[in-house]
Amino acid sequence: MAESAVQSPYTRSVALDDDSMLGRVLENRYRVDRVIGHGGMATVYEGVDLRLHRSVAIKVMLAHLSADAGFRSRFVREARTAASLTNPHIVAVHDQGEDAGQVFLVMELVPGRSLREVLQAEGSLSVEAALDTLHAIGTGLAAAHHAGLVHRDVKPENILVRDDGVIKVADFGLARAVSASSATATGEIFGTVAYLSPEQVETGAADARSDVYAAGLVLVEMLTGAKAFAGETAIQVAYQHVHGGGVPLPTQRDSRLSPALDELVTALTARNRQDRPRDAAGMVELIEWTRSRLTTEELATRARVVKAAVATLSPLAEPPGGSPATAVLPAGGALVVAPATTAYAPVLHGEPGPLPQPRRRRRGVLGWLFALGVLAGAAAGWFFLLGPGSQTVVPSVKNLTVAQATATLTAGEVRPAPTEVYSETVPPGEVVGTDPAAGQSVRKGSRVALLISRGPERYAVPTVRGLTPPAARAALEAGNLTVGTVSEAFDEAIPAGQVISSDPAAGTPLRPDAPVALVVSKGRQPVTLANWTGKASADALAAFTKVGLKATVTEEFSEKVAKGIVISQDPTKGPLFKGDTVTLVVSKGPPLVEVPNVVSLQTQQARRILQQAGFTVNIDRVLGGYFNTVRDQSVPAGTMAPKGTTITLTVV
Repeated sequence: MAESAVQSPYTRSVALDDDSMLGRVLENRYRVDRVIGHGGMATVYEGVDLRLHRSVAIKVMLAHLSADAGFRSRFVREARTAASLTNPHIVAVHDQGEDAGQVFLVMELVPGRSLREVLQAEGSLSVEAALDTLHAIGTGLAAAHHAGLVHRDVKPENILVRDDGVIKVADFGLARAVSASSATATGEIFGTVAYLSPEQVETGAADARSDVYAAGLVLVEMLTGAKAFAGETAIQVAYQHVHGGGVPLPTQRDSRLSPALDELVTALTARNRQDRPRDAAGMVELIEWTRSRLTTEELATRARVVKAAVATLSPLAEPPGGSPATAVLPAGGALVVAPATTAYAPVLHGEPGPLPQPRRRRRGVLGWLFALGVLAGAAAGWFFLLGPGSQTVVPSVKNLTVAQATATLTAGEVRPAPTEVYSETVPPGEVVGTDPAAGQSVRKGSRVALLISRGPERYAVPTVRGLTPPAARAALEAGNLTVGTVSEAFDEAIPAGQVISSDPAAGTPLRPDAPVALVVSKGRQPVTLANWTGKASADALAAFTKVGLKATVTEEFSEKVAKGIVISQDPTKGPLFKGDTVTLVVSKGPPLVEVPNVVSLQTQQARRILQQAGFTVNIDRVLGGYFNTVRDQSVPAGTMAPKGTTITLTVV
C-alpha cells in the first residue's frame, strides 16, 4: 500500500461502488476490488493478482493527470525507484503498467493500520515503543539511502504498522534519486508541511538528512502525542521550521521523559543539516546508543497527552492580521504566500517585512471585475461551506443494528453503502463500523461504507497430497494461505517429488496467509543388503524382517554345508526397497542313506560295506575279538542316517 493503510486487517469488500475502476481487470491480470485510499496523484485500491492468486494494493494515477506528461513520467519513475528497494521495513512494489490510459503500480498489501491511526487511538506511545518504531523506520530509510533514494515525505500517514507489529515505510512516490535531488522544476516542493525540513522550505532541495529531520519530528509526535509545530495555516507551520525557536523537546511537554530523548531529538532535527546524522544509517546508530542509556522504567514511560497541543491546519484559516491565504511552495526558492488579495504578500527569507501599500484601484471595468470576483468567491464559499460541497462528520454506529446504523448515517447526510467484511471479534451480521471511520470529515452526500461482519476470515487447508511443490504452493495461495517449512521424507506410496502431507492437515480452517508446512516425498526408502551366505538362516530371516524385506527359502541337502546354514542368496547386494524379496537356499545337511545289515559278517567285510554306503566305521572288540565277527552295530540296519554318520561295530 502507498496512499493509506488498510482500514481493517482482513477486509475483503463485497459491495459495489460507483468508482468506474471497480471490477476492472488491468492488463488481464490485476482485478480491482475496492477503494482503500486517496492521494494527490492517485487512488489506491485493494485487488487480486489473478496470476499469482494473491491480494495486492493497486495505485492508479488519477484520470485527469494521465494526459500530463510530467505527472506520467513522475509516476513511472516512482515505480522504477521504489521497485529497486528490497527491505522488510519498506512496502514492496511488485509491478507497473498501463491499461487503457490508466497508469498503475502494483504493491504489497499491508494488513494493519497507519502510525497516524495508531496515534489517534493511543495518543502517545511508550518510550520503548517509540524507539522501536523509529528504529524500524530508520532501517527502511537506510536501505533507500544506501540505494541513492530520498523519501521526501516521511510522516505518520506513510508509516504502516502491520498486524504482526512489523513497521513498513510506505509511499516512495515522492522519493527522488540523490543525484537528481535538485530536480524541482515541476513548480512545487513535495512533502507535508508539518514534516518539511528547513532546507526543503527554503530551497526545495532534499537529501537523506531531510528524511532524518522528518523522522525526528515523527519521534516527537510518538513520544508526546502532538505534532512538533502547530498553527492555523500551513504558512505558519513552515515558518517555524525555518525561523522558529527550534523543535520542542520531549521534556518540555512532559518532564517525566528522559533528557536523553531531548538529545536524540536535538541531533535529528538540527536546523543546519550538517549537524544531523549523515543518513538514516547514522540515525539508527544514534537510536541504539540512546536506548542503551535508558533504564527499564524510562523505557516504559508514556507521556501525558495534552489535547490542546494538537492543531488542525486549514488553508482557509485567517492569518494573523491578514486575509485568507494558501501556501504555494515554488521550486528552487523561498516560501511565497499567495493571498486571496494583494494586500498580504510577505516573502519569508527572514522576518516578515512591512505590508506593501495597496495600489489605487481603477474604477469602471476593474470595479466590475472586482465585483464579479467577490460574487464568484461568495458562490464558492456557499458551495463548500453550506452547499453540496460542504463537509459533515461521519456519525458513530457503534453497538447499533444494521437498520439503526443505516438510519443514523442517512441522518448524518451521507449515503450508507452496506459492505461485508471479516471480523475476529464482531459476530456475523452485526455492525463493525464505517469506512471512513466515525469522526472523520467527508463531503455531504458522499458514500460511506457500512461495514457488516461476516465473522472471522478463515480458509480451509486444501488437499495437496500427491501434488508437486509448485502446484501445492499455487493451491495454498489460491486458498489465501502461504507455504511454511518444507521438509522431505521417504514414502513407499508417493513418488519422489510429490507432497506426502501438510501440517495442519487438509480441511483445517486457518487465518489468511497462515503458513502450512509441507512434507515432500524422497521416494521409496532404499535398504542396504548384507550377504548372508555361509551364515545361519535364522539370523538372515530376522534381519530381513527388521528392514522390511521379504524372503523366499528353499532347502537342499549338502555334504559340505551344515544344516540351517545359507548355501546361497539372490541378490547378494542392493540397494533394495521395502517389500522386495530375497531368495535363500538353506542347507538340509548331508543326504540320508539306509544303513545296511553287517551283523555276523567278518570285520573287514562289514567295514567295506558300511564305508561304501558313505558311513564312518568304528570297531569295538570284545575279549580281543578272537573270532573277528560282527556281533552288533550301533545304528540298526534299515535306519536312514546321514552320510558320514559314524557306526560302531561290536566284534567278538
